[in-house]
Amino acid sequence: MAKEATLQVRMDADLKEKAEALYRDMGTSFAEAVRIFAKQSVQENGMPFAMTANRKNTYRRLSGYANTKLAAEEDGAYERAMVGKHEKTD
Repeated sequence: MAKEATLQVRMDADLKEKAEALYRDMGTSFAEAVRIFAKQSVQENGMPFAMTANRKNTYRRLSGYANTKLAAEEDGAYERAMVGKHEKTD
């Protein structure tokens, strides 16, 4: 399968270095791990690992990984992108 799309993700530099080292030790790359995650997400039709149904608990778990500095910038980004993508031009 041709790799025709690029994904850019902002994250803490220390986290990136640790993840790269982890996957390098596993004999692969961080980029390949992201591709595996995406493929598995599509196959599972959701997150490829167990999530709790308790929204407060889920938010608390996931928020530990979030970059709060980017939250305001990223909040509503999906909706803005979809509105722009699907606007009808008459």
